[in-house]
Amino acid sequence: MSSLTEKDRPIVQLLLNTGTCPRCILRFCCVGSQMLYRHPHQDLMKDLQEFLKNSQEEEGTVCLDVADPPCKRLRLEHREEGADGLNHNGAIPQLPSADSGNAALESSAGNVCNVCLGILQEFCETDFVKKVCQKVNSADYQFTSFVFSVSLPPQLSVRERAAWLGVKQQMRNLGLPLPKDDIVQLKEAYKWIIHPQLSEELGVPADGKSLFEVSVVFAHPETDEECHFLATACPDCFKPAKNKQSVFTRMAVIKALEKIKEEDFLKHFPCPPSSPRNLCDALEIQCNNGAVFVAGRYNKYSRNLPQTPWIIDGERKLESSVEELISEHLMAQFKADSFNFSSSGREDVDVRTLGNGRPFAIELVNPRRIHFTAEDMKRLQQAINDSSDKIQVRDLQLVTREAIGRMKEGEEEKTKTYSALIWTDKAIQREDIAFLDYIKELKLDQKTPLRVLHRRPLAVRCRLIHTMKSEYIDEHHFRLHLKTQAGTYIKEFVHGDFGRTKPNIGSLLNRTADILELDVESVDVDWPPTLAD
Repeated sequence: MSSLTEKDRPIVQLLLNTGTCPRCILRFCCVGSQMLYRHPHQDLMKDLQEFLKNSQEEEGTVCLDVADPPCKRLRLEHREEGADGLNHNGAIPQLPSADSGNAALESSAGNVCNVCLGILQEFCETDFVKKVCQKVNSADYQFTSFVFSVSLPPQLSVRERAAWLGVKQQMRNLGLPLPKDDIVQLKEAYKWIIHPQLSEELGVPADGKSLFEVSVVFAHPETDEECHFLATACPDCFKPAKNKQSVFTRMAVIKALEKIKEEDFLKHFPCPPSSPRNLCDALEIQCNNGAVFVAGRYNKYSRNLPQTPWIIDGERKLESSVEELISEHLMAQFKADSFNFSSSGREDVDVRTLGNGRPFAIELVNPRRIHFTAEDMKRLQQAINDSSDKIQVRDLQLVTREAIGRMKEGEEEKTKTYSALIWTDKAIQREDIAFLDYIKELKLDQKTPLRVLHRRPLAVRCRLIHTMKSEYIDEHHFRLHLKTQAGTYIKEFVHGDFGRTKPNIGSLLNRTADILELDVESVDVDWPPTLAD
C-alpha cells in the first residue's frame, strides 16, 4: 500500500506553504499509487488537509489500497546518511499547526503550482482531455491503440531541484534528514492521470508499443530564462546542435543539474521556487502514425522514363518517373504526408526493366489509413497498372521495415541479367563473336564512369561477368545476353568508357563497339515474396 505516513508530514506542510500542488506533493513523497493521482484536484486538497489535521501520534493515510506497477523515479541527489526522521531526542519536531496548513491550502488552491507550472492541475482536467481527443478525431487517423508523449519545458527540472533543495534546507532546520532521495517523475504521474481519460474518450487502449502517437508540447514563456544560469555554471553541457532551436534542451539541463554543486545552484535560483503568474501553454497537440511499408516489383517499358524525378539545377527534364507513377496512388490511398522510395539498384532513363521486374519498397510517412487487406492491395496494384502503359507492378504487399533489408542486401550480392544491342564499326561474322559464349567469370576493373562521376566517388570497382551469350543480327549488330555481378556498369563494359573499363567488348573484339539498347531481364533478388494471382 502506497500512503502518506507521519514522516511525510513535514514535506507536505512545507511544500503547501510554498505553493506546490497536491499531485506534486505526492510525487515528492514518492507516492506510487496511480489511482490516487487520478482523484480530483479539490479532493486531493481536502485529503491533504485531513492528513495534516490528524494527530501526530497516528499514521495518516490518504490513498487507496491499490497494487500498482513500479513507477519511474527521478533521482535528485544522493541519499543522506542519518536518522530515520527523528531529532536528537528521538521525537518528531513540532511543525506548523493545522490552522496554518489550512491557510496554505486555501491560498494554494487557486494558484499555479510552483513546480509543475500547472501541468498536474489544469491539464489533467476533462476539458483539456476533450480538446486533445477532438484534435485526434479531426485528423481522421486509423488506429487501434495509442501511445501518449509529452514534451515539457526544460525549466521544470530546475524548479524540481529548487523545490527539493528548499525542502532539504527546511528539514535540516527541523533536525530531520530527508527520508527519500528520488521522486516520481512528472511525466509518469501525468500519464497515470491522463491515460485512462484518453483511452475512454478515444475508445482504444494506451499501449507503449503502439505506432500511433498522440503528443503534447508544453511551454512556459514566463519562466523560459530560468535555465540560463546553468550555461555559465556548466558551459560544456550546452552545445549548439543543427536541429535544435535552443541549446537549453531538457537533456542538457538535466546533465547540467547533475554537475552543478548545490551551493552554486542556491546562489542563482530561489529555493523553494516562486509561484508563477500564468499556467503552461499547450503549444502543440499532434498526431503521428508510424510509417507503413509497401513493397513489390516493377517493370519499366519506356526508354524515356527515369526511375526517380529527373531535375537538374531546379529544372525538370522529364514529366514523370517510375517513383511518381507508383507513389501517387499509394499516397492517395494511405493518405500519407510523404514517402521514401528505394529499390534494388536502378536503371538508366533509356533502359527497360523486363522479366519479373525490379524489387522496390516505399515508406509511407505518417499515413492516416493503415488497414489494408490483401484484396485492397490487389485493387491498388490494378489501379497503378491501369494508369500508365509505361510501367507495371506486381506482388504489391505490406511489409515490415526489417524485411526491406533483404532487398538492400541484393544490390551488391546478387546477380542481374541483361540484354544489350551492340553496334560495331567494322563488319563482323558469326564466328567473330562466337568466342564470347565460352568466356566465364570475366573479371573487370571499372573506374567510376564519366557519366556518373558527378554523383559517385572516383574508385576502381572489381566486377564479374559470369556468362555471355551472343546472338548475331547483321554485319554491324549483335545482341549480347549477360549474367553479371550486381553493380556492373554494362554500357561501359560494351564501349570501354575511353579505357576506364578493362577489358571491354571493344577490346575483346578488337574494334570500336557501342551500345544501342539495354534491357534488364532479371534482378535475382528473392524478395518480396511472390503472390498468387
